[in-house]
This record gives sequence, C-alpha cells and structure tokens, in this order.
Amino acid sequence: MGRIFEKRKYKMFARFARMAKAFNRVGREIDIAVKAGGPDPKGNARLRIAIQNAKSVNMPKDRVEAAIKRASQKDTTGYQEVVYEGYAPHGIAVVVECATDNPTRTVASIRHIFTKHGGSLAASGAITFMFERKGMFRVPLSAVKDIDEFELEMIDHGLDDLTGDENELHLYTSFVDYGRMQKALEEKGIEVTSSELQYIPTTTKELPEEHAKEVQAVLDLLEEDDDVLSAFHTMA
Repeated sequence: MGRIFEKRKYKMFARFARMAKAFNRVGREIDIAVKAGGPDPKGNARLRIAIQNAKSVNMPKDRVEAAIKRASQKDTTGYQEVVYEGYAPHGIAVVVECATDNPTRTVASIRHIFTKHGGSLAASGAITFMFERKGMFRVPLSAVKDIDEFELEMIDHGLDDLTGDENELHLYTSFVDYGRMQKALEEKGIEVTSSELQYIPTTTKELPEEHAKEVQAVLDLLEEDDDVLSAFHTMA
C-alpha cells in the first residue's frame, strides 16, 4: 500500500507542477498582451488569444480576471519577451522563448543549462535562420462540418498547412498571416482551443538514442525554468 500511495502522491505532485507551469505561462502571456494593447479583449486580439490559451489549460476565470487587472495597473513592472539561441549537445540548435521581468537572471539561468550539459549559448541570429516563424491554431474537429471546404476557405486567409487528429485540427500559417487567420476564425464563429507562434525547423537532425536522451535532458530543464515559455529545436 505504501508504494502505491507514494506513486499516486508523485503523480499528483507532477500534475500540479505541470498545471502551475501552465498557469504561470498564461499569466505572463496575459501580462504582455495587456501591456501591449490594453485590458479590453474586444479591442486587443493578443489578449483574446491569451484568454483562449487560459481556457485550454483550465485556468479559473477569476484567476484570468485577476491577471488582467494586475497587468493593467500602472505600478506593475510587467514582463518582456526575450528570445535566446543556443546549441544543445551534438549540434542540436535550440530557440528559447522567455517572458521575464529580469533578463539578467534569465540569461544566466539559460546559459547555465546549456553549458552544464555540453551545450552553449549562441549570439542573436545564429540559430533562428534555421527555423520558420509560423502561427498554429488548434480547432476542435466538431467545429468544422466539411474539412475539405474549410481548408479551401482558409487558404484565402493565409493557411499554409492543415493537420490534426481525431479530436482537433491544426492550422498553420505564416507569421505575417497570423492575425488574418485569427480574424477569419473569429468571423466564422469558430472558437479556437489555443493558438501560438512557433519556430518550425527547416531541417532536422537524427540522433542515436543515447545522444537524443542527452539533448532531451537539456530541453526538459529549459521547459522547467519559470521564465521559459517554449523551446524549439532541430532534433528529429
């Protein structure tokens, strides 16, 4: 019984840790969105996206409202978006998106993760050219009656690619068409599950299992850092 209890306790702790990380990330997205475009979602497309993302991780409505109120107060410092580039072990390129109120602390933490595990932090622009900046929207499959017709219609609004599974569709668009796609989906009355801008690698690198585990260890540490929003890489 003791071992079963410990396993359940560990799983519960891990679930709450993931939830806390997700709430922290969305909270920072809300902060940045409010600082950039104001606290009214009707006139702030970026804030609407952040609220959608909050719903996707089951963030309570009162916490969302509190985050918006806190971000709209003039005496708060707020977060800024920072992108760091680096190499994980075995030449895997990594782009790290962060939201931080202390860039000095954040860059020191990111550098430590890379160097401690055989990687290195790179200069700005040394890595990002290996990636394409893409927007990705998750749409419930149930919201679309005819996928083929929907795909043809969305191409007119910047759709580059359409993938998905038995539950949802993934719509990819270029960085410049991200806002146009969001507007088109809103006008069609389709509630997006979540959306984000991603760095998609133009080429990937296959690694032996042992090497892949070393790279994954670095990626896991980056994801665990409170200031990190996302980490994108070229490992296949």
